[in-house]
Amino acid sequence: MNDSDIDESVRAELTRLRESIDNIDAAVVHMLAERFKCTQQVGVLKAKHNLPPADPAREARQIARLRELAESAKLDPAFAEKLLNFIIAEVIRHHETIADGAR
Repeated sequence: MNDSDIDESVRAELTRLRESIDNIDAAVVHMLAERFKCTQQVGVLKAKHNLPPADPAREARQIARLRELAESAKLDPAFAEKLLNFIIAEVIRHHETIADGAR
């Protein structure tokens, strides 16, 4: 089946939904950029005060919190945890780079 075989009303609905998805994707990217701006500031503060780049206790609290949020939003908590673990790993990498530059 190619695009010309799709009913016009179905094509219009697909277009509408895909535009919504594109808008959500853009919002996610902008929100992540804002989050990383904040975590960069945390990294600078940690480096200035010789604090470790990782905070396992905070990370565990954040994962538990995000899993609860995911459940209430009807999102798979395991997926939410994987996503947050990926983000946390990137944040720690940034913090290590900042700390190395501060030495």
